[in-house]
Amino acid sequence: MFIDRIDAGRRLAARLRHLRGRDLVVVGLPRGGVPVAGEVARALDAPLDVIVVRKLGVPFQPELGMGAIGQDGVRIINDDIVRMAQVSPNELAAVEARERAELERRGRRYRGGRARVPLEGRTVIVVDDGIATGSTARAACEVARAQGAAHVVLAVPVAPPGWTTVLEGEADELICLETPAKFAAIGQWYADFSQTSDEQVAACLRQAGGHGPAPGVHSSPNTDLPRDEEVEVQAGPVRLAGRLTVPEDPRGFVMFAHGSGSSRHSPRNRYVATALNQIGLGTLLFDLLTAKEEVDRANVFDIELLARRLADTTAWLRGLPEADGLGVGYFGAGTGAAAALCAAAEPDADVTAVVSRGGRPDLAGPRLAHVTAPTLLIVGGRDEIVLELNQQAQALLRCENRLAVVPDATHLFEEPGALETIAGLGREWFIDHLAPLPQPSPGT
Repeated sequence: MFIDRIDAGRRLAARLRHLRGRDLVVVGLPRGGVPVAGEVARALDAPLDVIVVRKLGVPFQPELGMGAIGQDGVRIINDDIVRMAQVSPNELAAVEARERAELERRGRRYRGGRARVPLEGRTVIVVDDGIATGSTARAACEVARAQGAAHVVLAVPVAPPGWTTVLEGEADELICLETPAKFAAIGQWYADFSQTSDEQVAACLRQAGGHGPAPGVHSSPNTDLPRDEEVEVQAGPVRLAGRLTVPEDPRGFVMFAHGSGSSRHSPRNRYVATALNQIGLGTLLFDLLTAKEEVDRANVFDIELLARRLADTTAWLRGLPEADGLGVGYFGAGTGAAAALCAAAEPDADVTAVVSRGGRPDLAGPRLAHVTAPTLLIVGGRDEIVLELNQQAQALLRCENRLAVVPDATHLFEEPGALETIAGLGREWFIDHLAPLPQPSPGT
C-alpha cells in the first residue's frame, strides 16, 4: 500500500492540505511516525516536533500493550488487559518507572537541547505511521491537550477498520488514508518498514529546524514537487483516476499504464515513478479501467480499449502547461504494456520511449512492427513463460529495442534488489531516449 514512510507522509500531506494556512504544529510519534510527520510538516510549511510516548507492555509479553504514558504526567491504563494478564500493581509500577525513564531519555536525545515547539492555542497535527491498539495515539493527543493545543488532529496512513470508534473524542479530527479489512499489523502495508533509529529521529528534527541535513532518513532522496496530486481524466465515456507529479522544470513526462485498477497505488510503480521524479521527469500514474470495469476480466485483456484510453489520457497530459513541448514516454506493466505499444504504434502518437515491466507485449500482435519509439522490455529471469512471450514480441519489433532480464527475479520482482534494478534500467532508458542530458559545449 505504501512504499515506505516517506511515501506515506507525502500522501498523507496531500490529504491534510485543507489545514494549510492555520497556525500549525506537526508532531510525530517516535520513532516511526517522525519521518511521516516530517513530510507532512514540509508540505504544510509547519514546524515539526515530537511527542514522546511509551507503551506499557505486559511483563511476560512486551508487545501486548496494557497502557501508555506520555509527557506532562499523561497516563493511560487498559484495565481489561491488566486484569486479563493478571499484572499486579507492583509489576505495573515497575514497568511504568522503567518506561518513564526511557521517555525522558528519548526526549532529551531527540531534541538535542532545543526547546519544545509551543503548542498553546495552535492546531496540532499528531502523526504516526499507523494505528494498532491506539493507546500511544491516545496518550499523544492527551499530551497535546495538556500543553494547550486549541485543535488536535490525529492523522495516520493506515489503521484497522473501526479505529475511529476506539479513538472517538481523543482528537477533534481523525484522518486515515487506508483502513484495510484484513489488517493484522501496521508493517504489512509498507513495502519497506525498516526500523527508524534514534539518530534518524533527531536528524529529522534538525533538518526541520534548519540545523543541517537528515542523512539516512529517506529511503529515496526527496524531491521538491510543486505539483503532486490526484487527478481525474476524461477518457471517452469514463473518468479515470490518476496521480500527477510534476518536478521543478520537468524535462519530460512518463505515463504508467496498467491493465487493472491498481496502477496508481502499486508500490512497485510508485517506486519507479519516484526514481524518475528525482531526475526531473514528471509522472502520471493512472488506472486504465474503473473499479467497476476491472471486475470483468475480459476488460483487462481488451487491448484496443486500453490503448484508446491511454491515447485519450496522453492528449489530456499534452494539454497541460507544464507538458507543453516536452517528450512523453510510456511505462507499461501487465496488459498495460501491450496497450502502451499499441498506442505508440499509431501514426500520430509521437511517443518518445516505451518501457515494459513484466508485461505482455505479445498481446500487441502485428501492431508491434509499427512501433517507432525505442522500446525496453524488462522481465524476471525466473518468470519463464513471460520471458518467452517477450522474446517472441521482441522478434516482431522493428524499432530500437532491448530485452533486459533481471537475474533470479520472478514476475512481481519481489526479490531483494530487483525493484532497484528495474528503476535503474527505466531511468537510464528514459534519460537516453526521452530526456537526454545536455552535452557539454566544445572546450569545456
